[in-house]
Amino acid sequence: MRDLSVAKLARFSDLGFDLGNCPVRSVLSHVSAKWTVLVLLLLQSGPKRFNALARGMPDVSKRMLTQSLRDLERDGLVARQVFDTKPPSVEYRLTPLGESLMQPIEQLVDWATLKQSEIADARARFDAA
Repeated sequence: MRDLSVAKLARFSDLGFDLGNCPVRSVLSHVSAKWTVLVLLLLQSGPKRFNALARGMPDVSKRMLTQSLRDLERDGLVARQVFDTKPPSVEYRLTPLGESLMQPIEQLVDWATLKQSEIADARARFDAA
């Protein structure tokens, strides 16, 4: 596995990518943001209005949820639809690009669930040292 990672880094370098300005890094910085995965998981079951998302994530502030949705919309992972009602209502949904991200996210969630106790044990050992 390590050899594969080294090979990928070498290939990026050969293609002229600067690791300080790496395209993968720019994508992962948004995907790995604190609330991103939760927003995507909530939207996976279908379109949601802002307040439904907020109820599904009670720890997030409205400001942070708004910023997370804007970042996801900017990256093309989430679409925002405004309905011409009084007052206007807004709905968010995954785009096809966002849907394509769900398989690796589900794998990460499965891995985290499986390894949660190992990670907790490692943290306890580290903190005790």
